[in-house]
Amino acid sequence: MSKPLPAEAVRARSLLSATAREGRARLSRPILLGLASIACGLAQAWFMSHLLATLLGYGQSGWPDFAAAAALALLAIALGIAQERAQAAAGAAARAGLRRRAFARLLAAGPADHRPAGERAALVVDRVEALDGYFARWLPAAALAAAGPLLIAIVVAFEDPLSGLILFVAGALVPVGMALTGIGAALASRRQFDALQHLSGRFLDRMRGLPQLVLFRRQEAEAQALGAAADELRRRTMKVLRVAFLSGLTLEVIAAAVLGCLAWRHGNMLVGGHPDPQAALFCLLMVPGFFAPLRAFSAAYHERMAAQGAAAALAPLLQEPAAGETGLQLAEIPPSVVVTFEHVSLTYDPARGPALADLSFRVTPGEALVLAGPSGSGKSSVLRLLMGFQRPDAGRLALNGRDATTLRPEELRRLTAYVGQKAHLFRDTIRENIRLARPEATAPEVEAAARAAQVADFAAALPQGLDTLVGEGGFGLSGGQAQRVAIARAFLRNAPLVLLDEPTVHLDPGTEVQVLDSLRRLCAGRTAIIATHSPALRARFNRVLELEQGRAVTSRMAGE
Repeated sequence: MSKPLPAEAVRARSLLSATAREGRARLSRPILLGLASIACGLAQAWFMSHLLATLLGYGQSGWPDFAAAAALALLAIALGIAQERAQAAAGAAARAGLRRRAFARLLAAGPADHRPAGERAALVVDRVEALDGYFARWLPAAALAAAGPLLIAIVVAFEDPLSGLILFVAGALVPVGMALTGIGAALASRRQFDALQHLSGRFLDRMRGLPQLVLFRRQEAEAQALGAAADELRRRTMKVLRVAFLSGLTLEVIAAAVLGCLAWRHGNMLVGGHPDPQAALFCLLMVPGFFAPLRAFSAAYHERMAAQGAAAALAPLLQEPAAGETGLQLAEIPPSVVVTFEHVSLTYDPARGPALADLSFRVTPGEALVLAGPSGSGKSSVLRLLMGFQRPDAGRLALNGRDATTLRPEELRRLTAYVGQKAHLFRDTIRENIRLARPEATAPEVEAAARAAQVADFAAALPQGLDTLVGEGGFGLSGGQAQRVAIARAFLRNAPLVLLDEPTVHLDPGTEVQVLDSLRRLCAGRTAIIATHSPALRARFNRVLELEQGRAVTSRMAGE
């Protein structure tokens, strides 16, 4: 994979910076707690140096100094625990905000987002999760790595200027060493997340298509392909870990060199020639405290690299204008809609030719237009345009005589009630699955929609009627019953435009007849456009438009 473009890196840094500014209040808490912990460490080292100097025969100290050092040690532990909790809270808040925004963008895009479901899931789960370390550990560690060692070096310089200078120089060398070892870390992390996203997407898509893989005897080949993708992820992950270990080794080498310099500087204390043994002990005791924030900084360094790789994938989704953020809003839903297509053209991929080409028709309130034709003839594309998931490349799409493309896509969806090929039911009661179409609907309105769609007929035989719990995907209901729940949603939505996409394709003839009666009542008095192959459905409505390769071939009334 090629090196990330500078524009991608700029967008990633911009996203991370903007998110950090939004959570500044939460991020400041672990930093302040960390500084307080460092101050406790300084005071504790001062008391400990007095105690050690007394043990070596220099100066006088007693139980009060010991009690003070013990109390400060307990306080430092408490501050450390509070800091970890504050860091976790800051990371969780940042992740929740980013995940909410990413999910909202994916919902706004809807079917217009052509990424596989596995990749979209990896975006809102794995990519956002990878940013936790950046906000929970890296940002506090970076602030404390700048302020903490500086504070310690200044205090040490008051005790011994040369020791303070040594610490200053060592502090300046740490970021240089980490920068040298961190070359290529961001690219390694980006490749690791690309491999993870590829594996996640492939696994989810293959699990969904498992029956087809078994049917065509492709299970062994797919198992090998998944194994190869998993091995690629393992290799990418080990490369990232090698960078993290190398940066940690660089820090330990610098720390050992500083400790050696200070030990040599104050070594004559052991033979009784040091002018201030307590100050010498204090300087030596503060070496671990000086490098503790830098160690946390080094440990979190790979979090920053990983976050840049994850943010580079999230930034295009979160920073580009959402499809629903531009356009006009409706003051109110009109009671009726006239749909007009005038020479509309639409192309998804130039290599595959146009999906719609110079298509024109008009549908008035109380009229139902059946779109017929082979698969790929453009029926679903017409519905996608009317729901705002695509914009025409040419021509004019009008609602009540006004250009529909000036409206926000979400406003187009407010005008429509949609029933697709297979209704998705969530794990909830039948009543709440119907209420999904209009959450503010009252109980009588939901029951009226259920009666209109003949849901009440089969619900009466269930243990709790409309309050019967169904499983995810409609588990517990037949295909025809689930489709009637979808039709009840359309009744409850009570929109002026009804869009039906193969609503009876998976039903047996007996169930299809029952569903057709409900659909006929649903379309009565509304503007309806129906995409179907079903001869029975075509016979129920009086206007049929035949499509072929995106063009209108014939238009006829039923019976002609």
